[in-house]
Amino acid sequence: MTHKKKLPVLGLGMLLLLQGGVAMAQAVDTIPGMPPVLDPHNIYTETRANNLNPEVAKDPPRIYVPNLRSNNVYVIDPQTYTVIARFKVGKSPQHVVPAWDLRTLWVTNNAEGTTNGTLTPIDPRTTQPLPEVAVDDPYNMYFTPDGKSAITVAEARERLDFRDPHTMELQGSVSVPQCKGVNHADFSIDGRYAIFTCEFGGYLAKVDTVNRTVIGYLKLSGGGMPQDILTAPDGHKFYVADMHADGVFVIDGDSFRETGFIPTGIGTHGLYPSRDGTKMYVANRGSHKIHGPPHGKAGGVSVIDFATDKVVANWPIPGGGSPDMGNVSNDGRTLWLSGRFDDVVYAIDTTTGATRKIPVGQEPHGLTVWPQPGRYSVGHTGILR
Repeated sequence: MTHKKKLPVLGLGMLLLLQGGVAMAQAVDTIPGMPPVLDPHNIYTETRANNLNPEVAKDPPRIYVPNLRSNNVYVIDPQTYTVIARFKVGKSPQHVVPAWDLRTLWVTNNAEGTTNGTLTPIDPRTTQPLPEVAVDDPYNMYFTPDGKSAITVAEARERLDFRDPHTMELQGSVSVPQCKGVNHADFSIDGRYAIFTCEFGGYLAKVDTVNRTVIGYLKLSGGGMPQDILTAPDGHKFYVADMHADGVFVIDGDSFRETGFIPTGIGTHGLYPSRDGTKMYVANRGSHKIHGPPHGKAGGVSVIDFATDKVVANWPIPGGGSPDMGNVSNDGRTLWLSGRFDDVVYAIDTTTGATRKIPVGQEPHGLTVWPQPGRYSVGHTGILR
């Protein structure tokens, strides 16, 4: 076998590993069109600090904050920690979602209680919004790992809508009637399935992303209000934040069974990997309520070590708070989270847990940090790989 300097781009995601001078082949049999898995032990190798795509590196650093009740997006300069712009979007903006090709940020305006949902595209190069696209009930949005479909999560409709990732034209739908409050998801290492959380009822739904069918449902053993979900570095294990259980359920994705539980804090909500792929930041919202009080004394962040599934740090929000959704800065030094019940954004030092607060609009939700390192996005507030 002739060794080449660069990794081959193969449909099966073949990785050549040199061990003691012998070429060892490990393959992840991915779905066609999905970028190859470069390390079968760590799906986050390409999201390491400062590993920006050259084109994405031209985008100005910004934090985009959707404010659910004031129907607008605030734009924060992360270098000065100040709001430098704001613009109106559709009704009830929930999340700002990076597209699979990293060239558009989509604001999901699900227009709670109506049928007037829209998506607002943002050009990350100019930081300006573009004309809205009418889409029914887009509470959240994901992209299949092959980049062929966007999945708008129609929470109120108990439905997943597969759409053209650029025009948002409907390709087909999957009904998930046992998944009340379907909202968050993540994908297996090979892209063949996704697991969605069902906020109202305590279930998970496993969906075949190729055939667009429901594989099955799993009832969690406790809690009853699953929120965010994150795939472990190995691409087979999943972590599920549960706002009533006050911790994280551990799921074997392939067998679709519960294997463990990690207590964290009250109102466990958002999950984000560190830039070195060794830890997971867990946002504890400080309340079991959907609309909780401000300055929750229990609001804070727990840090879990991926290797041991142990909590290795806890960072309470000074004066109380309500950390919700967000992401990690390009350099890995700052965890940005919305303070949902406090109308602020938190900038948390990932070494010390020291926190800055920036006032924003009414009920900030799924903010995104841009730009981020990685090759492609599978959605939410920036799950890149």
